[in-house]
Amino acid sequence: MASTTTQPPWAQPRPAYSPSDLNLEPPLKVFNSLTRSKDVFLPEKRDAVTWYTCGPTTYDDAHLGHARNYVSTDIIRRIMRDYFQLPIKFVMNITDVDDKIILRARQQHFFEKVKKEHGGDGAPSAAALETTRAAFQQYLRNRLPLLPADVTPETYGASAGEHYKRVLDGEALVPGEVPGDKEAKLKMHLKAAAAAAEALQHPSSASSLLQQTEDILLPYLDQLHSSSVDSHDHDLFLRLTRKFEDRFFEDMGALNVLRPDVLTRVSEYIPEIVSFVEKIIANKFAYATPDGSVYFDIGAFEKAGHFYARLEPQNKKNKDLLADGEGSLTSTSGKRNDSDFALWKASKSGEPSWPSPWGEGRPGWHIECSAMASAVLGKSIDLHSGGCDLCFPHHDNELAQSEAYWTVDNAPVQWVNYFLHMGHLSISGMKMSKSLKNFTTVRDALQQPEWTSRTLRICFLLTSWHDGIEVTEGVLKETAAWESKMNNLFFKSLEAARGRSAGTTGLYDEQKASEADPQLFAAFKAAKEKVDQALRDSFSTPVAMRVLSDLVNEYNLAPKPSDDILLLISSWITRIATIFGLDAGGDFQDSTRVAWSGLEIPDPVRPFVYPASELRDKVRQLAVSESFDHAALKTIADEARAPLQAATTAPDSNPHAKVLDAFIHDTTKLAEEKAPAKALLELCDQLRDTHLWNLGIYLEDRDPPQPALVRPVDRFLRNTRAAREAAAAEKAEARRKREAEEAAKKAALAEKARKSHLDMFRTEEFSEWDSDGIPLKDAEGKEVAKSRRKKLVKEWERQKALHEKWVASNAGS
Repeated sequence: MASTTTQPPWAQPRPAYSPSDLNLEPPLKVFNSLTRSKDVFLPEKRDAVTWYTCGPTTYDDAHLGHARNYVSTDIIRRIMRDYFQLPIKFVMNITDVDDKIILRARQQHFFEKVKKEHGGDGAPSAAALETTRAAFQQYLRNRLPLLPADVTPETYGASAGEHYKRVLDGEALVPGEVPGDKEAKLKMHLKAAAAAAEALQHPSSASSLLQQTEDILLPYLDQLHSSSVDSHDHDLFLRLTRKFEDRFFEDMGALNVLRPDVLTRVSEYIPEIVSFVEKIIANKFAYATPDGSVYFDIGAFEKAGHFYARLEPQNKKNKDLLADGEGSLTSTSGKRNDSDFALWKASKSGEPSWPSPWGEGRPGWHIECSAMASAVLGKSIDLHSGGCDLCFPHHDNELAQSEAYWTVDNAPVQWVNYFLHMGHLSISGMKMSKSLKNFTTVRDALQQPEWTSRTLRICFLLTSWHDGIEVTEGVLKETAAWESKMNNLFFKSLEAARGRSAGTTGLYDEQKASEADPQLFAAFKAAKEKVDQALRDSFSTPVAMRVLSDLVNEYNLAPKPSDDILLLISSWITRIATIFGLDAGGDFQDSTRVAWSGLEIPDPVRPFVYPASELRDKVRQLAVSESFDHAALKTIADEARAPLQAATTAPDSNPHAKVLDAFIHDTTKLAEEKAPAKALLELCDQLRDTHLWNLGIYLEDRDPPQPALVRPVDRFLRNTRAAREAAAAEKAEARRKREAEEAAKKAALAEKARKSHLDMFRTEEFSEWDSDGIPLKDAEGKEVAKSRRKKLVKEWERQKALHEKWVASNAGS
């Protein structure tokens, strides 16, 4: 090789070119799950980096955990394609044949039939109630085995509270253990059973009964009717997957994730998968069983000198992971070893099937990726990616069966050179999971105020792609702060760009920037170098994001930065942000862009908003000047009418024009009335805080002679204003409460003062008093003790002083 760069020790012969041939000098290093280290990245061929990523199993909507995987993958893909200028062939699969899909499709099919037969607004039929009660009993037996067999909907609540009290209290089922997925599943089942019990006790209508008991009905209906499904009616299953495939790509589009160059679906590659399995059998690394299934022979594979479970050898004997990898519908009869995994599954009744040399069946989970990736990309693949939960057994099984397929005379085969595994996203310590129903869908998340496509991506960029993310309040605040900081810079750069036209030297002059702001220019050059180093260090976006933030900090602290350095910095940050996918409408190659999309004032609004802001600036400056003159005020108001006179429509038809017209009118009126400066400043505040704010425009005042910054009202401004108003309301409420308490105390004291000291003790508690009204004997006729009398005298003296003061103050009334 032309370069002395070290290569991964597992690589079989590598390309005869150097990193510099691909603009990878200094070299790009990638954290490789195969070696658990950062390896120099060199693709097999110069014309394209081959990349296969595991796509979704399409039986439900994508959630934030999926977003973490696919957005982080997209970030790396964009960096390689746009920053390092590497040509990429990106392949993604769609799993549309799978145990989960089979179950979900059948369940939904049968549930829809029941809804048609027994739904409606009327009372539930006896048949519907009988079916639902039977489903309820089966659900308890299978999911909540600690409950007694005679539990009914009426006794469920008390029984669940007794037998699953620890789980309901947030503890582990077994004392001494830490609660985890097992407890999360139990909570899910307890919740489903509780909803069903309530519905069965108080069924308001047939449709509501079915809706509230869906979770318990689905497995019951499937058990009753699954054998009735025609195994060749593939559409019954594919209707579900097509629906959620479309929704998946809609969600990915909303997250600005690039579509794959090639999309493969399992159902469309059945012949290739069958051929793939046939060759593995021919190479003596797989065997068929009497029921028509085919299993990979791990023992034969290792005996031939190959290594199994290269990614996670520590999990090689993990029974739970092995069972999860096989799927809930897999039969294990005929397996030679417990660890052997299915390449082809003999279909049972009610499952989709295709013909094969071993009988009717369907592909195993792992074989689909090996067959499709090999069909599209060939014998050697540069990159393979997916979530970190796919390391074992999925990707380890892929590696084994692909090496078994491609091997010739047991010669070593390197099917994938670099594995990239994205970290999980978790909330409250729990990984998101469809089976646990503890997930927030992408669609729901994007409807929440704290999440946008950009915010989600920033959140992922601030964490290493292969590390897990725990979504906490701190993470949300850090994400919002980074975005807000960039927005503030971009608002300034858009204002600066508005004031100049791009001449022969472009939007900004780099030489002028370096001469006018040498310190900032040096920081800018250093930042570019640091970002380059970070991205070459296994796409270290957290470091790159910190560099961008630090550069903005340096700009903000500069005494009087020039517009050229502002536009230079903003243009570069915009380019990097666009490469990171933070601007769906941007082009990273466009050097005239100085902000990401969404911050510009729309064209129809600009002709009226900017003149309103400029007039307001002049009014404010005149109001605080020593040469305040009402004639000058009227003149500047008259001059501001030009945009309205040039408009093709009346102001009433455009709300922004209407605001400008009203502001000019009110300014003119105050000039004619010779109003004080205070009235003018109040009018300016009203324009900013009410009229323009209600139209989604905010004027950010700056120190003169800088004009106010015109910017759209975004969620950061709304949140800041809401927090300020909430604090003011809280302060006002505290003051009102304090004043009310003081008034109540004053009223109580006044009421007390009205009572004469001579009468204060003349109550049923006593039976005899002296001439001053001080008690001598209690109600039973016993003399008041000296110690108590002493206290009563002190109270009497205090009341005497209080009452005499009240009498004196009210003497004249």
